[in-house]
Amino acid sequence: MNVLSEAWRYLREGDNWTRDGGMANLLGQQLLLTVTALVAALVIGLPVALWLGHLGRGGFLAINVSNVGRAVPTFALLALLVVAEWPGTQSFGPYGRAGLATLIALTLFALPPIITNAYVAVREVPADVRESARGMGMTRPQQFFRVELPLALPLVMSGIRLALVQVWATATIAALVAGPGLGRVITDGFFRSNYGKGIAGAIVVAAVALVLELLAALVQRLLEPAYRDTATPNRDAGMSAVASTVVEPTDVVG
Repeated sequence: MNVLSEAWRYLREGDNWTRDGGMANLLGQQLLLTVTALVAALVIGLPVALWLGHLGRGGFLAINVSNVGRAVPTFALLALLVVAEWPGTQSFGPYGRAGLATLIALTLFALPPIITNAYVAVREVPADVRESARGMGMTRPQQFFRVELPLALPLVMSGIRLALVQVWATATIAALVAGPGLGRVITDGFFRSNYGKGIAGAIVVAAVALVLELLAALVQRLLEPAYRDTATPNRDAGMSAVASTVVEPTDVVG
């Protein structure tokens, strides 16, 4: 309890937040790291996973690449990157010391849940819905963008949500190579036996992770399709599912 009271005292002192290199500044740095790594992972992994899911090919490759990504410890990868000649420990714009190495490690860490969920999401669109879309005269791109992608979005968002929270929490390891982020508060506190400071940093990381989780869950809920019974194995139900995801079906036919 004494440590918790010290942590609470540290969090209440405004100077710990507002001074140069304070909690607010480090929080902004970690958010920047997290968002940049997540966007990079989305740009790299999402189009490939969605397209492979649409084609129904490359599943073995997509899933196993993701499994390899999960098996490699992010800190081990970061350690290898910072001791290499490139990217090393040089400062990288607003990301600070070892910023590029940290971004690469976090981006690779974010790829597995994004790739796996996106691929599985498109592959799980019921076959009768695909058949109904083709029966309405849709081309393959129209089938993907008007039918498959809207139905797959909730599961795709689930992977993004998981990656977001994981990357945010893991970004604290940047402090182990003198990088940016709230990990510096945690490591400095425990290194100097100022456990209240270290716990205070951990509390902020956990609180922000909870906020990010709630926001991502809200977005995922908003993406839930209006039609929820697409797995019904008859053609009429398939037609209804397609119609619910196509705004102007007459444009497709005509």
